[in-house]
Amino acid sequence: MRFSIKLKFSLFLAVLLILAISVLSYFVLRGVERNERNQTEHVLAQYVKTVNLRVKQTYYTGARLEPQMFMQTRGRVLASELAGFTGLEVTLYDAEGQQVGTSIQGETVQPVQDVSGALGFALSNQIAYLNKGDTLLYLAPLQGPDAQMGVVQLQYSLKDSRSFRQTLFNLFLTTGAAVLALSFIIGYLYFNRAAAAIGRLKKAAESIRRADYISAPPLTRRDELGELGEGIYFMSREIESSIAAKDEEQRKLQLAVTKLQALEQQQKQYIGNISHEFKTPLTSIKAYVDLLDMYDDDPKLLLDAKANIAKETQRLYEMVEKVLQLTALEKYDFESQAERLEAAEVLRDICGRMNGKAERYGLQITLDTEPAHIWMDRESFMHIFINLLDNAIKYNVPGGSIHVSCRTKEERVWITVEDSGIGIPEEARDKIFEPFYTVNRDRSRQSGGTGLGLSLVRNLVEKQNGTITLLEKGGEGSAFRLSFPAVP
Repeated sequence: MRFSIKLKFSLFLAVLLILAISVLSYFVLRGVERNERNQTEHVLAQYVKTVNLRVKQTYYTGARLEPQMFMQTRGRVLASELAGFTGLEVTLYDAEGQQVGTSIQGETVQPVQDVSGALGFALSNQIAYLNKGDTLLYLAPLQGPDAQMGVVQLQYSLKDSRSFRQTLFNLFLTTGAAVLALSFIIGYLYFNRAAAAIGRLKKAAESIRRADYISAPPLTRRDELGELGEGIYFMSREIESSIAAKDEEQRKLQLAVTKLQALEQQQKQYIGNISHEFKTPLTSIKAYVDLLDMYDDDPKLLLDAKANIAKETQRLYEMVEKVLQLTALEKYDFESQAERLEAAEVLRDICGRMNGKAERYGLQITLDTEPAHIWMDRESFMHIFINLLDNAIKYNVPGGSIHVSCRTKEERVWITVEDSGIGIPEEARDKIFEPFYTVNRDRSRQSGGTGLGLSLVRNLVEKQNGTITLLEKGGEGSAFRLSFPAVP
């Protein structure tokens, strides 16, 4: 036998209401009592703040006395003033527990021995309560300029609270039956609405099953049924967009294939460049070996072949070394030992090393630096500027000059390497950092250039969080500006 969800909800509601009414009186009354107690505590706490502020104001505005003396002399007046501020009966005690003032008149004054237990707690900087019939005695610390200087007692009437609880209890008994009936009717109507909402959810699910996707949530409730309706709507959207997502994935896959093909072409070009550059010195070496086989008794040829073979071998060795360094930088995290470098000092060392080679070509290296510190691997720093100075020497003119400067500005260290050489044409400025690119191949082969130095320099600079830029230069020569984060 099939029972509708509406009937099940109604039966469940009837049982639930009967059970709720049987225990509701207890929990309601306990809750009201607890709430009144919390409210009373809050109100009394606010009164205590007011009392403390007034006492401190009186203490600081009058003649400056010791806290104990102040309480003894001003206690009675303060108690009357505070009673006017709070609307409650106020009693003040000093730090020794002696009553120094009260606003209570006649026989209603509470003897100190009756509140001695609560007073002891209050004197130890704690809040204490004491019920005396329909009256609540609230004892709280009275703070002085440096420490507690007494206790304030507020007398709060509980007659209204108890009368309210009794009225509420009587009202609960007389209206319980009516509330039970009314709650059942309202609950029945509400569950009927919930059953209708579930029916709409079912209809939406059936529409999605038939591939008739919904364009809006079937429900707009702010509860679990509303969340379920939104979930069904989002599910419908996801299913509807799945085909478009597949098309997008296919497009991305095609793009990835295109990029892989481009990388493959770049790799082939890279390998071709390496092969071509390696072939040039090897061809020269092979040519001299063949000549030596033919004319091994020619001493002039022997000296010439020895010099050129050594030159081409050194060029080939440098090319292999730079290719390995460049490959390591591109594929792996290059192991480095970062340290705090004094850039000007290291630049002086590098210029000193390169000065001998510069003098052989009739060049002069000048250095203009100021103290500047960076956090960097020393070997990487040496590689960068040895390569730049080596290029400045190779591609310079006889009698030329090389100028190195170092400055600190805007929390960065700026280093410029400038030469008076053959310069870099405008059309080559965007390509000079590419591997194996040389501005003048004949000059590069003559000077032993490989086209890898600047590519290696750029990779090393970027690994150290720096930048390198080819500056615009109106006359002859070229200038490179590098920057690194400065270390205080």
